[in-house]
Amino acid sequence: MSWIYHNSHEPFYRNPFGAVACNTEIILRLKVFCKEYVEKAQVHLFNKANEENLEMKLVEEKDGARVYEILINSGDEPGLLWYYFFIIQEGKVFYYGNNRQHLGGNGVVMEQPPPSYQITVFKQEFTVPDWFRKTVMYQIFVDRFFNGSEDGKVLNPKKGGLIHANWDDTPIYVREPDSYAIRRWNYFGGNLAGVIKKLPYLKELGIGVIYFNPVFEASSNHKYDTGNYLKIDPMFGSNDTFRNLCERAKEHNIRVILDGVFSHTGSDSIYFNKEGNYDSLGAYQSKESPYYSWYRFSNYPDSYESWWGIGTLPNVEESDPSYQEFIINAEDSVIRYWMKMGASGWRLDVADELPDPFIKQIRQVMKSVNPESILIGEVWEDASNKISYSEKRTFLMGEELDSVMNYPFRRVFLDFMLGRKDANQLHQFLMSIYENYPREVFFSTMNLVGSHDVARILTLLGDGVSGEHLNESDKEKERLAPKQRKMGIDRLKTLTLVQMTFPGVPCIYYGDEAGMEGYSDPYNRGPYPWGKEDNELQAWYKKIIGLRNKYIALQGGDWLPLFAQGDVYGYMRSKENEWLAVIINRNTKSEVNIDVGLTPGNWQDLLDKNRKYVVDSDKTKIEIPPLGKILLLRSDID
Repeated sequence: MSWIYHNSHEPFYRNPFGAVACNTEIILRLKVFCKEYVEKAQVHLFNKANEENLEMKLVEEKDGARVYEILINSGDEPGLLWYYFFIIQEGKVFYYGNNRQHLGGNGVVMEQPPPSYQITVFKQEFTVPDWFRKTVMYQIFVDRFFNGSEDGKVLNPKKGGLIHANWDDTPIYVREPDSYAIRRWNYFGGNLAGVIKKLPYLKELGIGVIYFNPVFEASSNHKYDTGNYLKIDPMFGSNDTFRNLCERAKEHNIRVILDGVFSHTGSDSIYFNKEGNYDSLGAYQSKESPYYSWYRFSNYPDSYESWWGIGTLPNVEESDPSYQEFIINAEDSVIRYWMKMGASGWRLDVADELPDPFIKQIRQVMKSVNPESILIGEVWEDASNKISYSEKRTFLMGEELDSVMNYPFRRVFLDFMLGRKDANQLHQFLMSIYENYPREVFFSTMNLVGSHDVARILTLLGDGVSGEHLNESDKEKERLAPKQRKMGIDRLKTLTLVQMTFPGVPCIYYGDEAGMEGYSDPYNRGPYPWGKEDNELQAWYKKIIGLRNKYIALQGGDWLPLFAQGDVYGYMRSKENEWLAVIINRNTKSEVNIDVGLTPGNWQDLLDKNRKYVVDSDKTKIEIPPLGKILLLRSDID
């Protein structure tokens, strides 16, 4: 502790902890250890609209420590509230604020204004549907999952597309030599009928919701270049196929979430029609097109704003009234149409490139159609204070997103498992997210370890060659050696135990449970290895998903940090009469002995029936083998 001290993670210094609803009273305390007279202690408090210095009261003076206190109000409007402290001593000003990593918790003393502490303020009535936090997600890239056609043929192949002759081929791109643009798209033939046929498998795995990569008509295999928002891609089936899928999934208690790509369309689309493949009058063809106002032309028609400069992905003007009417507001809008067809929610592609008012409208319409629907945003950073295009975003204030893709979770646990961060650094980062996110969001984040946008998690955990230094030919052929693969699987089991027991909604990227490998796109998008799965790993996934689905404490119980030191990290989950403890050792070579403060009672390891503890003291000694993992259940509670 420094001679000035405040810790935003401790209730004594900030109460209540973390994000708060509007009009919440918050106690802030500051402790000063010094013999010299303190002339003044103040808090500098500010938000987007106001900034003020407020006097703190001396409430306790004991053993050389002075405690200063102030009661503040979070205010009427959702947003971010910031603060730091300063004291004046013998005419000199000393500041105390957030640490240089901006992680909250312990702060630093400085002689100039320091980084500020953050308080997230959200709408009082904000809630996330309870069913969502209880479920397990499964992400499907349709072309690569399963071909359900009775004759095994590929449905409606694209003109100029390349169809792989063998399902177990490695995906590749055929690119233009000069621009590196995709010249020919490759396809494997997965379709929605295939997903229907595999619903029993997903049910057996323990899945409660499917998140689909885009399924609407488009030229590419990934479908992020939408050609028609109101039509299922013919290679995947028809609109009726989708309706049937949702109905059949419901019979298995599985919901469906769609990928909404609304920041751009394809150039090969009804709306832009640059390639002339549609009968419509596209924006590229005429300024008289009903879609012309959707796009941003600088020199008509060939100079237009596009997503990351990719000409096949022209950006749209989301504030255009006709675009908003088509996507959101009309009685037959895209949002309404697919929800009435059976979708239970949307994942918004590149949410940080969509204006806040646009997202708010989507939420309002979704909730009017189905109050239990879910809106998830693709955000790669801390979504509470994300800045995009010089604007502070308001994703988590209760008027926009229910949940976000938790890439920070993936990143920090990957760093921990690979030895780039120790347990204390891991914990400080997790506490920062816990502090900044409304509780409703924190317990509903989409906790992923793999996705279509990152290398396969098994490849990264297997200590293989870094993909950054490989050419495309080597990436295509590179596979983990047997020893590396064993290491990767052992680490993946440990990491997925965390994924299934940590607050939030775990999401499995198709095939990770089967042991798929691969560097980034396109190698992370290989076809599911039906009949060639890693049976041991698949059984592990079924086991831990089953445990998550069994215990209510893992589906939404309180999260209590337990241990964070060196190679070992642990936490507890509790709800009603259920108490579970999770402890992992990331060290690949050494056993670790630790003393852990478990609540008194009888504890049974759900992963090893021979491991039992009778706890009757403050500390319990636990031995954890290399890459060991423990999931303890307090078994003496009715």
